[in-house]
Amino acid sequence: MLLVTSNLLLSTPMLDKNEKIRYHKHLQLPEIGLQGQLKLKKARVLVVGAGGLGAPVLQYLVAAGVGNITIVDDDTIELSNLQRQILYNTEDVGKAKTEKAQQKLLLQNPNCKISVLNTKINAQNAFEIIKNFQVVVDCTDNLEARYAINDASVKSYVPMVYASVYKFEGQVSVFNYRGGVSFRDLYPETTGKKVASPAQVGLMGVLPGIVGGFQANEVIKIISGIGVILSGKLFVINLLNMSSYSLRISASQ
Repeated sequence: MLLVTSNLLLSTPMLDKNEKIRYHKHLQLPEIGLQGQLKLKKARVLVVGAGGLGAPVLQYLVAAGVGNITIVDDDTIELSNLQRQILYNTEDVGKAKTEKAQQKLLLQNPNCKISVLNTKINAQNAFEIIKNFQVVVDCTDNLEARYAINDASVKSYVPMVYASVYKFEGQVSVFNYRGGVSFRDLYPETTGKKVASPAQVGLMGVLPGIVGGFQANEVIKIISGIGVILSGKLFVINLLNMSSYSLRISASQ
């Protein structure tokens, strides 16, 4: 029995001296503390999209000490991205977002393992990509990808942290959390209409950073097992008039 206990202790990840300093503010919070920080260190999170929402989500998750993060994106950095995607700079234009994000995030926190998948997620590959993670974060900008992520999330029992941004307004929710409502309960089926892109209608530059922060917060809460998860509710924020409200999402019949 003593030998088994010893082996278990040896296999349990701990925080080294530098990590204790880095995460000191988390360790001071009773709700997180050492056990919560160790859960973050062991966590496996998939972030789909490394753009407006994905960039701040990734920065905050890496800063928080999420130990294993995989980024899925097939896009390259454009000059027009830099108005809101502050993970990147002018010299990065034309480079793959996954490549530059991985480089910069490892500089931010070398304790994290950052993997990349330079591809587009779709209905054919979503399940195989998502199934081995604890949480999937939807930072995409199109309905087809969101339906694919949602359906794979349901099938693999992996909660999906969703957000979207439009002009001055952002939405955040958590779907498929412990059997909770799914994205299809909010939007039952595609309408065939394409949502206008920021290039067409414009987007307040700080909005994805604020909304992405909310997403990262939900991921940290899910992993560490604290607080009330934003499941069954849609949180909406508007920066133009500084208003916010929540809508209840009911399961579709």
